[in-house]
Order: sequence, then C-alpha cells, then structure tokens
Amino acid sequence: MSSLLFFFLLFSSLHVTYVAAARELTGAKENPFTPKAHLTRYWNMKISNNLPESHFLHSKASSPLKAADIANFSKLTAALNNSKLLSLPLPLILFNEYEIELNFINCSSNRVNCSSNSYEAEMEAGRFFRESNLKKGTVMPMPDITNKIPETMERIIKEALKDCERKPNRGETKRCVASAEDMIDFATSVLGRDVALRKTENNKGSKQDILIGLVKRINGDKVTKAVSCHQKVYPYLLYYCHSVPDVAVYEADILDPKTKKKINHGVAICHLDTSSWFAGHQAFHTLGSGPGQIEVCHWIFEKDLIWTDGDK
Repeated sequence: MSSLLFFFLLFSSLHVTYVAAARELTGAKENPFTPKAHLTRYWNMKISNNLPESHFLHSKASSPLKAADIANFSKLTAALNNSKLLSLPLPLILFNEYEIELNFINCSSNRVNCSSNSYEAEMEAGRFFRESNLKKGTVMPMPDITNKIPETMERIIKEALKDCERKPNRGETKRCVASAEDMIDFATSVLGRDVALRKTENNKGSKQDILIGLVKRINGDKVTKAVSCHQKVYPYLLYYCHSVPDVAVYEADILDPKTKKKINHGVAICHLDTSSWFAGHQAFHTLGSGPGQIEVCHWIFEKDLIWTDGDK
C-alpha cells in the first residue's frame, strides 16, 4: 500500500469514528448543552464518587497541533479527496519547532520491536528509576517530560496506526479513543465507576535535578491496576489508552533543589511485575537488571493521563 493511500484510509477511518462517536453521544437532535456542560453531565453519569471532573479533560476536546498545522493538514486532506490517490507523492509537512517523539509506549512492557528512536532515550538521566527513589528528600534527575510531536505528517499517521492496531500485550486491554467521553467509558470498563484521573501538572523540572517533596502512594500498599492514556498527535483528539496491571501509582511534589520551592506536582507509575518484559528493554539496561528482578518506575508525561481507583 502506498504511503498516500495508507494516509488517506487512516484519516478517513478515524474521522468516521470521531463523527460517529459524536452523533452517538448527542443523538439525532442538536445537543442543548455547551461542550463543558455536556462533559460535566457525562462525568456525573458515569463516575460514582464525588470527585470533580478534571479541568484538563475539557481542554482535550481540541487538537495538540497548532492552528497553522491543522490548516495544513486540512488542505492536504482536501487535496487527497480531489486527486488520484496513487499518482501523487505524500507531501512532507515539517513541524520544525517540535522534536522527535520519545514515548514509553514505543518500547514498553514485553514488546520486542522497539524503534531506534526509543533507544536514544536510554541514556537520558532519570528516564527510569526505582521505587525507592520516590521518597521525600531524594534528589534525582528529571527527564524531559514534555510530549513530543513527530517531525513529519507521514510519521504522525504511521505512529498513530501502529499503536492503535497492534495486538495487546499479555494481560493488557487497549483502545484508541477520540473523545473525552470515550476515554471515560474505557477507563470505567476496566476499573469500575469509582475512579480518579491524575496527571503531571506541567513540564517544569525537565532535564534538571529535582528534589522530591511530599509523596503519596495511591491506594496505600495495594498492588493495583491503572489505565494509562497517551496523547497521539492528530487534528482531532486521539488518545491511546491501555490497562496497566500490577502497578503502584505515586503523586509527588517536585521541588527546586536549591530554593526548595515547589515547581511541579508529578505522577509516577511503578511496574511491579516485569517478569514478562523483553530482556533488552532500555529500563533494564539503564538500571542494570533484568526481567522479574526489579520494579521499573517512570514519570507520566505532561499531557498524558492515568486513571486509578478513587482512593477515598
């Protein structure tokens, strides 16, 4: 299949899915609620606890691309609709201000086929760490937790398709979602209705030493599961969500080691059972161990999300 045809089919399928989901949620009649009010109403219908919906979800109704990039994408789509699909080369749209994406889901869990770009991250200090590091007073390096956008439109589409179509790992449930409501549905289908949404507050502290302040382990000492949602770059909202079994989730205040002032509030996840992970996983290379011998922790990226039990 040519790159152009591949691109067109993926865009068409995701667009149809997105529109169908919107119609299903709103029905044939016009939705009388504002988007914010509709989402709040949907949250209250689906979530059984009294925790308020995250304001971050409201911002996820838009694309992570900038307006100019969305315009370029729309022009490309229009050109595709008016052209012979197999006769044109795929245009190369550059996003020069963004770096190449280095995401945990490219080389996570027991997956063997890790991209070479993922391995570029293996020497970045703080990318992976041990659970014992998550205690008050620890000074440790923070990796770059800013979500990265791939350089070309072709890579954007290929990355989205690869993650959305790959088979789940052992014990994993996965889904690509195109709306905040669909994300809520998936999270509650895995965890039940008593859930909470957590995220790292911002990207401050990236690529520098940080001081760990107050630390809280969610759900105490229980080994639990979570749903992690990774933002995919697309003109519409698109998140790759998957269940993560046998984990511990932490929230921690992140301080400037010199001033001791709080600069961020981070969420970290520790994978407690790594026995099925690929022996060549970059985490084992970084931490000097192997599958099943240690737990592996990492920070949740700035615009990624993690769903956990309500932790009342």
